[in-house]
Amino acid sequence: MSYASFTNLPGSTQLSAHSVDGRTVVAAGAGWGKLAALLMLAAGTEFLLVAFAAYFAAVLYYRLVLLHWPNPAQYIPEALLISTFHLLVSIGLRQYSRIQAQPRHVFLWSGASAVLLVFSFFISTIFVLKISADYSRATVIVQGVSVMIAVLCTRTIWFSLLQRAIASGLIDARRVILVGDPEHCLHFSARAIVAGIRTIHSFNFPMVRADHSGPARPDAARALPDARQLVTECRPLRADDIVILSSEPDVPSALVLASALSDLPVDVHVVPVGSIDLMAVSRITQFGNMVTMRIFQSPLTPFNRAIKRVFDVAAAIAGLILASPVFIIAPLAIKLDSRGPVFFRQTRHGYNNEPIRVLKFRSMTVMEEGDNFRPVTRHDSRVTRLGRFLRQTNIDELPQLFNVLAGDMSLVGPRPHPTAQNEAFAELISSFYRRHNVKPGITGWAQVNGYRGGTDTLEKMQRRLEHDLHYIDNWSLLLDLKIIVMTLFSRKVYWNAY
Repeated sequence: MSYASFTNLPGSTQLSAHSVDGRTVVAAGAGWGKLAALLMLAAGTEFLLVAFAAYFAAVLYYRLVLLHWPNPAQYIPEALLISTFHLLVSIGLRQYSRIQAQPRHVFLWSGASAVLLVFSFFISTIFVLKISADYSRATVIVQGVSVMIAVLCTRTIWFSLLQRAIASGLIDARRVILVGDPEHCLHFSARAIVAGIRTIHSFNFPMVRADHSGPARPDAARALPDARQLVTECRPLRADDIVILSSEPDVPSALVLASALSDLPVDVHVVPVGSIDLMAVSRITQFGNMVTMRIFQSPLTPFNRAIKRVFDVAAAIAGLILASPVFIIAPLAIKLDSRGPVFFRQTRHGYNNEPIRVLKFRSMTVMEEGDNFRPVTRHDSRVTRLGRFLRQTNIDELPQLFNVLAGDMSLVGPRPHPTAQNEAFAELISSFYRRHNVKPGITGWAQVNGYRGGTDTLEKMQRRLEHDLHYIDNWSLLLDLKIIVMTLFSRKVYWNAY
């Protein structure tokens, strides 16, 4: 053999060896089996809870609204039918098998979509069979809402359990064999273990003689004498994936090697060495009649922007109605406390770095703009007595609900900074302006995690930026709702308020 094997890598799975036909065969651990068992248990639990929710929603509706008990012979089979449909849809769309490879909001959204599809099919079925008169429309609606809640709650719990099991090493989301330089394999394995991907074996890149005179596949066996042995060594390991870590000169050979490894029932990946970090945020996508590697994408699709806008307008109107007493009392108190206007307007960067005029209740005696801007510090003499209360309770931000209605801001998003402050930090932090790829918000992920207030050090701004970018890269309507709830009830929102 002209290649070596090694396994002393972060995340390497301990393997047991036994003899088969005179050969040493390495058997993988039970991680994959535990994952399969856990996914089956999740599917079974969801099946039972969907049936339970569908049946008892009908029972409660009949008992509380119609004041009598329903016929069990009607709603027990119906509940089991709905639950069976939901299980078949979830399995057919591979929602459970993909749970370890997708974020929480995607898993929840797929569950909600399955419920909508199931009830659409159920309603269509009873209509076509002309048995709709036997089912109350109100009952079906109550069942749909109940099943939706049951699915979302079940999937939230199972997703958290799965992530904990992966993080603790109890199960392996994927089991991978690495082929490449030991140093490169070490780096890749250390990154992969965070996602529950276990390296079960690693090999040096074999001696490859790529034949460029024709297609790779027909000549693979002849061009790769060592690759045949590599396939033989990999077969008993029963990995889920084989990753070839290829340096630039080895790319043609890596493609031939990948073709040889296609004899194995695994996913074969080729990762250019030196671009692992880049590949982590990349996606292969169709662009017209071409295939491209998309490095970054717009954070929100047009549909998502529309959904977020509708939510913003509805929430802003509700917020203005609920806060109407504050808009009466606060201006009077500001006028009595100090001289000056009620509202403070300042130019800040909005979506796509476009300037917007942000509205706040005035909390200071001196208002500065442009190059004269000085950030507020603790015990700042410019802050009025009432202003300190307004800032500590976040009441001074309420007028920004009008910015939301005007479309300049969103209810949730990265907090807008004064333009002078942005320009200063943009020179020090790369990708700083990426936080403006969405509309700024009244509250944000950074604020509910305690990163509000002063940013007098580079490290503080870096932590805030990290949270802002996390929000942008993981946006969902559920995340917006979570941030709003945390804004109302979390103590972290009031940290560093001055």
